[in-house]
Amino acid sequence: MKALLVSGFAAIGTGSGAMLTLHAESDLDPLHSVISEYAFQASGWLLPASLTLFAVGSAFIAEAMRRAGMSRWVVALLLAWGASMFLIGAFPTDRPGVPLSLSGGIHRYAAFAAFLVMPAAGMLLAKARIRYAKAVRILSGVALGALLLVVVPYVVRMFGIPLTNDDIPAGLTQRAVVVTEIGVLALAGLSMLKPLAQRSQGGSSPSLA
Repeated sequence: MKALLVSGFAAIGTGSGAMLTLHAESDLDPLHSVISEYAFQASGWLLPASLTLFAVGSAFIAEAMRRAGMSRWVVALLLAWGASMFLIGAFPTDRPGVPLSLSGGIHRYAAFAAFLVMPAAGMLLAKARIRYAKAVRILSGVALGALLLVVVPYVVRMFGIPLTNDDIPAGLTQRAVVVTEIGVLALAGLSMLKPLAQRSQGGSSPSLA
């Protein structure tokens, strides 16, 4: 199980590095430009690479949790998040001003699914009283609050109310969701590692089922 967790952390870390490199090499404004728009930059290939690595990391951590007896709902939600991350990278969004295409639609709804399922998994993990449960609950709550701010502009525009990116900085709110959800995933994996003191005493962790 430790090998699965180490592989998961390596994938998440590498994916985060790719995402940071993509941002560093772009001239877009991170406060107002959503992450999907970085696909059209010179180093845009780093976006699907990063998202795929997040998906792989999530799969490794989900499998470690399954083997540890974690709730099937948590495992399923982590796998759903990973699958959504993969779809987001595999189906790029449309360029600004272009009508919604099939690829853009898959991208949009996969992103919404990903943003929703990780906080749900986090709340279930916190309810199970895993290690770092308080931090997981806080990050999940922040992710849900930021997700609400991400959705609001779309809902408002549906009713014909004009809203600009300056009213609610879409880039900032979206990044808040992504960062907090990666944090939930990382803490979920860390919670599976036994403390050295407990390991030396041969103690067992509480049931996570």
